[in-house]
Amino acid sequence: MAVALRYLWPLLLCSPCLLIQIPKELMEPPNITEQSPRRLVVFPTDDISLKCEASGQPEVQFRWSRDGVHFNPQEEVGVTVHQAPHSGSFTITGNNSNFAQRFQGTYRCFASNKLGTAMSHEIQLMAEGAPKWPKETVKPVEVEEGESVVLPCHPPPSAEPLRIYWMNSKILHIKQDERVTMGQNGNLYFANVLTSDNHSDYICHAHFLGTRTIIQKEPIDLRVKATNSMIGRKPRLLFPSNSSTHLVALQGQPLVLECIAEGFPTPTIKWLRLNGPMPADRVSFQNHNKTLHVLSVAEEDDGEYRCLAENSLGSAQHAYHVTVEAAPFWVQKPQSHLCGPGETVRLNCQVQGRPQPEVTWRINGSPVQNLTTDRKYHISGSSMVLSNVNPSDTMVTQCEARNRHGVLLANAYIYVVQLPTKILTPDNETYLAVEGSTAYLLCKAFGAPVPSVQWLDREGKMVLQDERFFLYTNGTLGIRELQANDTGHYFCQAANNQNNVTIVAHLQVKDATRIIEGPRSAIEKKGSRVTFTCRATFDLSLQHSITWRRHGHDLQELGDSDKYFIGDNTLVIHSLDYSDQGNYSCVASTRLDVVESRAELLVVGSPGPVSRLELAEHHLLQQSRVRLVWSPADDHNAPIEKYNIEFKDDKMEPGRWHSLGNVPGNQTSTLLKLSPYVHYTFRVTAINKYGLGDHSPASDTVLTPEAAPEKNPEYVKGEGNQTNNMVITWQPLGWMDWNAPHIQYRVQWRPRGSRGHWQEKTVSEPFFVVSNTSTFVPYEIKVQAVNSQGKGPEPQVIIGYSGEDYPQASPELHDVKILNSSTVFVSWEPIDPAQVKGHLRGYNVTYWWESSQRRHSKRHTHRGHVTVPANDTSTVLHGLRPYSSYRLEVRAFNGRGSGPAAEKTFSTPEGVPGHPEALQLECQSNTSLQLHWQPPLSHNGVLTGYVLSYHPLDDGDKKPFIFDLLNPEQRTHNLTDLNPRLRYRFLLQAKTKKGPGEAIVREGGTMAWSGTPDFGNISATAGENYSVVSWVPKEGQCNFGFQIWFKALDEKMGFSIPPQYVTYNQSSYTQWDLQPDTDYEIRLLKERVVLRQISVKTNGTGHIQLPSPSFATQGWFIGFVSAIILLLLLLLILCFIKRSKGGKYSVKDKEDTQVDSEARPMKDETFGEYRSLESDNEEKAFGSSQPSLNGDIKPLGSDDSLADYGGSVDVQFNEDGSFIGQYSGKKEKEAAGGNDSSGPASPTNPAGTLE
Repeated sequence: MAVALRYLWPLLLCSPCLLIQIPKELMEPPNITEQSPRRLVVFPTDDISLKCEASGQPEVQFRWSRDGVHFNPQEEVGVTVHQAPHSGSFTITGNNSNFAQRFQGTYRCFASNKLGTAMSHEIQLMAEGAPKWPKETVKPVEVEEGESVVLPCHPPPSAEPLRIYWMNSKILHIKQDERVTMGQNGNLYFANVLTSDNHSDYICHAHFLGTRTIIQKEPIDLRVKATNSMIGRKPRLLFPSNSSTHLVALQGQPLVLECIAEGFPTPTIKWLRLNGPMPADRVSFQNHNKTLHVLSVAEEDDGEYRCLAENSLGSAQHAYHVTVEAAPFWVQKPQSHLCGPGETVRLNCQVQGRPQPEVTWRINGSPVQNLTTDRKYHISGSSMVLSNVNPSDTMVTQCEARNRHGVLLANAYIYVVQLPTKILTPDNETYLAVEGSTAYLLCKAFGAPVPSVQWLDREGKMVLQDERFFLYTNGTLGIRELQANDTGHYFCQAANNQNNVTIVAHLQVKDATRIIEGPRSAIEKKGSRVTFTCRATFDLSLQHSITWRRHGHDLQELGDSDKYFIGDNTLVIHSLDYSDQGNYSCVASTRLDVVESRAELLVVGSPGPVSRLELAEHHLLQQSRVRLVWSPADDHNAPIEKYNIEFKDDKMEPGRWHSLGNVPGNQTSTLLKLSPYVHYTFRVTAINKYGLGDHSPASDTVLTPEAAPEKNPEYVKGEGNQTNNMVITWQPLGWMDWNAPHIQYRVQWRPRGSRGHWQEKTVSEPFFVVSNTSTFVPYEIKVQAVNSQGKGPEPQVIIGYSGEDYPQASPELHDVKILNSSTVFVSWEPIDPAQVKGHLRGYNVTYWWESSQRRHSKRHTHRGHVTVPANDTSTVLHGLRPYSSYRLEVRAFNGRGSGPAAEKTFSTPEGVPGHPEALQLECQSNTSLQLHWQPPLSHNGVLTGYVLSYHPLDDGDKKPFIFDLLNPEQRTHNLTDLNPRLRYRFLLQAKTKKGPGEAIVREGGTMAWSGTPDFGNISATAGENYSVVSWVPKEGQCNFGFQIWFKALDEKMGFSIPPQYVTYNQSSYTQWDLQPDTDYEIRLLKERVVLRQISVKTNGTGHIQLPSPSFATQGWFIGFVSAIILLLLLLLILCFIKRSKGGKYSVKDKEDTQVDSEARPMKDETFGEYRSLESDNEEKAFGSSQPSLNGDIKPLGSDDSLADYGGSVDVQFNEDGSFIGQYSGKKEKEAAGGNDSSGPASPTNPAGTLE
């Protein structure tokens, strides 16, 4: 008994009686472990082996039955019984066809020991001889072309499936297609025969897999009679030949339905299911749609299937009525049980099938109906129940279920034993779990009878009183929705009628892992990057980790690749591609729990390429149409909005693609209307909101047929470029509109209104010149496209004109109306159309300043220009100089040019002057100022004086002080009684008799006298013998004079520098004649008061010993000698330049040429455009050295010496020696100074006139 317990304790009791594996030392009921298949087919030369192996203790004994009768293999000749332990198998050797036939039948094996008998399933043994094709005479098959025919195969029958092949005598397979098909029965069907089917060697081959043999039928000679008229026939079914078929399909097995039809033209086959859709995941269509395959039949596949054969003449159909049935299958298989005395055992044998299987029971291999009735079993439906069992009730039962499609058999034993209770789970086990989860405390108990199990807490109370606690039948205690206070000790108590055993279990409840921030689903563009975040909390006593997964597989950083970056709480994916999309999850885990948070990543972008592009319906090419068919592109998670269709013609325009338009994104084909005579190569591109995808591969090239032109050239015009011709031009047709290899143009013309004969010329170029015409005569013009296939449509008549001449008359000017001192209104009578000699384009109005009404005014020759549209006869001239005389010209112009001018002079009235120039304030005392100014650049009349007004800035309510200065030549004015603590605003205006003009404004005061002047950030820099003192004058600070004194700090210096006078607004001063490497103190003095004091040290290595003053060292002498040397040097340079110029042009000649260039005729300008060439530089400071034509200001280069321009002269000459350069040296200096800059007169740099 101890041995029994040692081996039985590891068994887990899952129910009152358990399926177990009995140890070898104990008795064990027999159990079939290996047996032959239910169906065994043997062939000649094969050994016949029937297997039956079983386990059991004591050793099992085997016996066989054949066809229900006892069969003893040891008594049979040629039969060898295996002598291996636990084996009842035997082998039949020396097999041949006759020998095998003798052993055919249904076999069953029985394995027995003292505890019962197990039984194998039925084994059907079938013997099959070598396959042979029955002898037959094969006659030729004669058939007329277009008719149908069936070539039979009829292979020998076999228990195993065959493979049928049709070949010719060269062992080449007969090509099969929609017209020629081999059926499931092996016959070869022709829907209609062609003369190419005429062969004498159609051979059917049968491959027997069991015998590994291929045999062939006698060749069939198919003779096809040719005919000139093949008569069409509507479809007729060759197989099946009747209208409907009823068949049974087995659940889980494949189903094959077949329809083969004949007819001419060849019919096509379609399949329909009348009572629902086809199971798309399990259905396939093969053999050119003639065969329907259902992979694994399910119960819902029951119903009616219909095949439909169609051609252009009609249709035929066949109905398959499919009934789905099933061989028996297990719902609940009976299980072996290990039981204790007094228990009740229930064996369930639940099976299903169609039709419903019949269930029978056996005990130890004998049907229950053959047993005595004093046994304890009771059969209820498909169950067997045994009550109050004892060890003598140990047995092996068999449950067998059978219907017409198969048999099921199960052996199950009942083993009744008696054992004391044993708890297999170790004592003092500790269990760890987290809050909210379910804990399982194990208590695996074993015994016979089966012990009862209960759980107690520390106080000895039943724990099952709490609804969160539940008990499994195997003794395990479950605690759901764990709480922290569930931590503690639990006791498991197991008992049967023999003993009582207890163990203790310890439970510790930890904090649950929680993800407080998980990754979020994202949609990102290709090439970008995405960041997922994951933050979690854990129990501090547990080791934890955060990992990232993609599709359930852990992610890791990939060596040198920067694809993934995994941080403490983040996952960054760089350079996103479409392969990166999917489900990503963050997994936070300890050894007790795992929490996962998922996010979906979608990568979006422009579509993928269209992988397949084909041309269909080629017969439409004769109508210049074609159907384009393509496979849909990958949308990359953004719906395809449209497909762009493009084409190219590599013969006419190699490599350039043209768009034919777009089709909606849900279409994968389109019918295109094409142009004649184009070598079309197509491509398709998908487009979504992220852009264009990659282009599809180019299609095959197709050429559309030639045709006459469908359109004529556009933009036909007739214009003359001379007075006696007309040039007819047009926009040539693009090659897409040629409709043939070459295109020409039929040009027709005649005088308008003549209704006479059209003159015509056919040309290839897009223009034609009609010569010897009268000036500006209208013509009717037509241009028609012509190619080798014919002419284009009737062209539209266009009116053109021969060449224009200059207008012959000038407009008649009205009096000029003065609007104000700078604006006038000009009008005129329109020119006679007959005098225009062309299309009147408009009027050119030119005006220029001639003189001023002031004495001593300066000459001004700049011109203004206005272009007036042809339908207007007036304009307004703006921006004129007041108090001036102007000359006005008006000319009509056409496409040829301008006509004679109508002239008139007018004068502008006096106006108000411009603002005075250069108003400066100079302090005289702490209460007085002196004002300096210059007259305005634009007098606009005769100056009569000035108006001066001023007022304090901080007293806006006080009336300003006004002085009327009546002397127009006055340039200064003194103001007294000013408050030194106030700042003032000064306004100065010039006056004419029209009144005061614009004011110049300055702000300032005498505040410098009320305190120390502000020199700002004063600084001094030094060289070896000089120093520069700089300061920033404060805005509003009154100008004043003071002295700068450089004093050497070395008292031994014998040479002293006297103070020098400067002004405040000067902002810097340079002191020369300093000693090197000497410290100087710099003092700013005003009336012996030191305003500021700084120091500076000159550069150098030592002092220069100055000699006593002499004549040769006096400054005036050195300067005089230097001036003479410089003058001689400049004279030499001047002579060299004069020699280089050759004396051909002077600078003044060049400048006069530039000024005179303004008198050239102006080109036509845009209608309504106003352009004034009045001087833009009239506001320049007085004293500007602009060139003048009246000689009041010395022109540049007239009497100036080149010495005035320094040593740098930039001179360039044309090939004839004419001057084309400008001076560079002095100009740059003058530009920096701002007063003396002057350039040649031009529309962008007009010379000013000073008055």
